[in-house]
Amino acid sequence: MTYDFDWVDAFTDRAFGGNGCAVVHQGADLSDETCMAYVRETSLVECTFTGPSDVADVRVRYYLASREIPFAGHPTIATVAAMRSRGLIEDGSLVLETGAGPVPVTVQGSRVTMTQVAPEFGALVDPALVSAVGNLTADDIISPPQLVSTGLPFVIAVLKDRTALERVRLNPKALTDLAVSLGAGTDMMEPFWCTLDGFTEAGDTAARLLLAPPSPPEDPFTGSATGAMAAYLWAHGLIDTPDFTAEQGHGMGRPGQAQVRVLGPRDAITGVEVAGDGFVLMSGTVNLPHD
Repeated sequence: MTYDFDWVDAFTDRAFGGNGCAVVHQGADLSDETCMAYVRETSLVECTFTGPSDVADVRVRYYLASREIPFAGHPTIATVAAMRSRGLIEDGSLVLETGAGPVPVTVQGSRVTMTQVAPEFGALVDPALVSAVGNLTADDIISPPQLVSTGLPFVIAVLKDRTALERVRLNPKALTDLAVSLGAGTDMMEPFWCTLDGFTEAGDTAARLLLAPPSPPEDPFTGSATGAMAAYLWAHGLIDTPDFTAEQGHGMGRPGQAQVRVLGPRDAITGVEVAGDGFVLMSGTVNLPHD
């Protein structure tokens, strides 16, 4: 069957910046196997598949090359920007049905703001276990790593400086050890490495996410992890204000930027707003098998 698609660079206002996502319109009823194969065909980290919803305005399904996940940040920006570009929605507010629950968004042209759900703070993790995943030392981490989710769980690891951030290299065996330490049933993503200064003068944080196969080796911009990071930094008193600018992807030549706002007091966070632009790079049709 033939489906319309848009390839959108998210968290950027220009071509080849931020993080790409292919949005397949009205493809939410495709099989897991077809959706994962499509992600592998694009060589992107994630793709989305939209459809009608009985509980929200639009249903969105999120896929990696290896599995479906409940929520993802840059694909949410990409999906809403793609729908707005096609005239499927107007400027204003809408709610997405996701595997992590309803996600409110607002759109104004190419600018999309999503409100991620209230954070779930999980276990504090041994810095030695986490640093080993990035081929670092425990001294490179300046705050207790913790599993945090605003829709998708990441271990947040705050590093002492950007030099340490640049040295991060993924150790797959250590990643497995970390997952085992957190216990069965923890659908953990790879650690999210961040620092308390930006890649540019405009940024307040810089971050990286290195990925395990079959995904590409690094994610240019990770909106879901940015939300989890924001909740962690605010709750742990590492930022003075709940509003800040997050940067990622600069070392890959794909600079991305998000405006972030943590909602609620440090001890009772109700959600995290993450805003960014979506640039529609290409549009067309794709022929996919429908079981």
